[in-house]
Amino acid sequence: MKTPRSSEAEELSKRLEKHPLLRARVERLLDLCEDRGGDLRKADDAEQRAVEELRALGHDILEDWAVGQVQTGCEALERTQGVWREGKKNSAGTACSGTSRSRSRSTVKAPDGDDR
Repeated sequence: MKTPRSSEAEELSKRLEKHPLLRARVERLLDLCEDRGGDLRKADDAEQRAVEELRALGHDILEDWAVGQVQTGCEALERTQGVWREGKKNSAGTACSGTSRSRSRSTVKAPDGDDR
């Protein structure tokens, strides 16, 4: 396996600093490779832990990606003219277009002439 040059290692370290959840997950994967806990005696146990960690890593990556997409979208909307994030609407609603010809139940006259 090829060892990374110091500049590549520094670049990776800088990138991981921007994503603390991913950095922690990668560190857990490295701990797994090195069996830092000393509790992995069987290959099945190591495989199970690796699968769990990789699933969690995938989840963290997608979550981090989604947060970035939301931020990018918000920034794009803020640069768009005519879009306001906060504040009251200026509209008072739809203007009344006239009275209806139909009668509502509250204004129907009873057979004896009384309002109901």
